[in-house]
Amino acid sequence: MRKVSLLTTVLALTLALAAPVLAQGPIIHVVQRGENLFRIALRYGVTVDALAAANGLSDTGRIYAGQRLVVPTGGDSTAPTAPSSSGVHVVQRGENLFRIALRYGTTVQALAAANGIVNTGRVHAGQRLVLPGRATAPATSAQPASSGQTYTVQRGDTLSSIALRYGVSMWALAQANGIRNPSFICVGQVLHIPSSASPAPSPPPSAPTGGRWIDVDLSAQRLIAYEGNTPVRSTLVSTGLPGTPTPTGQYRIYVKYISDDMSGPGYYLPDVPYTMYFYRGYSLHGTYWHSNFGHPMSHGCVNLPTSEAQWLYNWASVGTPAKINY
Repeated sequence: MRKVSLLTTVLALTLALAAPVLAQGPIIHVVQRGENLFRIALRYGVTVDALAAANGLSDTGRIYAGQRLVVPTGGDSTAPTAPSSSGVHVVQRGENLFRIALRYGTTVQALAAANGIVNTGRVHAGQRLVLPGRATAPATSAQPASSGQTYTVQRGDTLSSIALRYGVSMWALAQANGIRNPSFICVGQVLHIPSSASPAPSPPPSAPTGGRWIDVDLSAQRLIAYEGNTPVRSTLVSTGLPGTPTPTGQYRIYVKYISDDMSGPGYYLPDVPYTMYFYRGYSLHGTYWHSNFGHPMSHGCVNLPTSEAQWLYNWASVGTPAKINY
């Protein structure tokens, strides 16, 4: 009887240990002291709204240490997806670089290096990632760019890898070709390669009379969101200090990130929320390190209260005009 009992116990223990492998359940996150829903959502590559909905949270500002949160997976199958013959993975909603690397049996570092990604915590739905070791790079050798030079997009290319090949910035390449979303380029597309010294952007028409657009008044330190001629939202902001002024002109939002790391001489700011770039490295974004809005405070970006930045991020799409003026 003892042998039968021992055998039963061992068998039960073996099945219990194997269960997570045979049937993976939902991801559970136990809230730690000091965490908030935004940071947890960022960690798992999901939105705050999706995380709140999955856990029945009506107040996204109230969670507590020890609380168990179900992390939504977007209904993705746990089985790895076979890569296409091109060796390219198109990022799906809710994915992050760690999960993608795990799926294809590679490392986050290798995946980041193959795609020129500096911030491994930042990928977006629709972004095309080259899978290291699975795609053959075009035989074009790296060379200095010259004015009038063109490049035809090959299967597996990304805008960042093309920019790196020709020694120009991705933003200059996007601007030179009228690309609003740098994550989307097509095989066969012919790109004009700008010179290394990227020219100033050609401004769009003066303040639009229809559609959504953003006005930033540097004198008043105020941002107003318009629909046509009707203001729909207004908030105080903090723009560039005299030594690091905010560029004036008329631009368009060319890329959006739910968060981004920012650094420069003497500062490093991780996880800057609700970031929308309108010209080179200048952006509209939320601010967690000060609340002195109405006064110049920044290195050139437009600082907004985080709640206002979230509203603007959800309201404005890529391509929305932004007028920066005194």
